[in-house]
Amino acid sequence: MSEKLFADGASPIVYIIDDDALIRASLDSLLRSVGLRIRSFEGTAEFKTSVIEDTPSCLLLDVRLRGESGLMFLHRQHAALQMPIIFMSGHTDMQACVTAMKAGAVDFLTKPIAEQQVIDTVMNALSTDSQRREQVRARNEAFDTFKTLTPRELEVFVRVVAGSLNKRIAASLGISEITVKVHRASVMRKMNARSLPDLVRASQVVGIVPLAC
Repeated sequence: MSEKLFADGASPIVYIIDDDALIRASLDSLLRSVGLRIRSFEGTAEFKTSVIEDTPSCLLLDVRLRGESGLMFLHRQHAALQMPIIFMSGHTDMQACVTAMKAGAVDFLTKPIAEQQVIDTVMNALSTDSQRREQVRARNEAFDTFKTLTPRELEVFVRVVAGSLNKRIAASLGISEITVKVHRASVMRKMNARSLPDLVRASQVVGIVPLAC
């Protein structure tokens, strides 16, 4: 099931923090049955000292834990923890649910949780994290290629994404139209753009403000 979701070959992992050994074992068995890798912890202290793998992931986190609570952990770690967090609770605590969602949790499950609900929620969270990681990768690639543009190519770039024609760009820069075409082709190649819309999207990623001639 997970192989179909992550066609890029990524091997997703689910982290579980719950101080109930039986629940950890149950979730571990259930999620492994659909092809997911699992790492479980009794408390947040254990999790904090663990190595987080560079792969799509999510965290199933119990609200009420011995020591640091799940909510306190979320408040302290959410900014640094990029993966989606799914809260679990053995109590129907609406206030805790609201607090968790405001703090950045992606979902809130009340125990006992139906098996299919767990699977669906986890798969959605992993898919969300996979998409986030792909966006980060694409943004980093765009910045890396953007840095390779020459000053002249950059001048052409900002005018092209503003919708200016080659003839007008040539006039504004004091160069020939053929030279503009050469620079434009180089910009397209470096920015991995096959069309003008692709180039516009790339410009938005790197924060280029279109400059009209």
